[in-house]
Amino acid sequence: MYHYTESGLRNVWLVNGYRVEKTAYGKGVAFDNIEGLHRAIGNQLCATSPRLKGSEVRFLRSEMDLSQAGLAKLLGNDAQSVALWEKGKVTVPKWADRFLRAFYREHMGENIKIRTLVEKVASLESEVKVSSRMEIERAGQGWHLKAA
Repeated sequence: MYHYTESGLRNVWLVNGYRVEKTAYGKGVAFDNIEGLHRAIGNQLCATSPRLKGSEVRFLRSEMDLSQAGLAKLLGNDAQSVALWEKGKVTVPKWADRFLRAFYREHMGENIKIRTLVEKVASLESEVKVSSRMEIERAGQGWHLKAA
């Protein structure tokens, strides 16, 4: 398995969908369908993380091509707050967590119902997570969470 730290997240491991190649500068890693991989990671974060961590906020924000100031404007907040969340110095408020997930899902073209999403996120808060490690595998044309 490949520890996919290029995402900025420490808990993503690829089961397949990558190749180690020789380059003029040494070994390099090539990934299949990087956009699909990032979409699978983002969807997994939105669907399973009980509370987004700073690195996860940064990942979702970057996937939406937003600056810290751009996200802050959408949330009615200031860029300094977003920076503090991303650095892990301040916990992401529940309201910002929920809106960020909704913005991401909409950005990805999903026709989501806000109430359904918020209810799902609220239910995640009461679930006990055994492991936060994400193992993603390439299947067909897309990327998916590896079946347990």
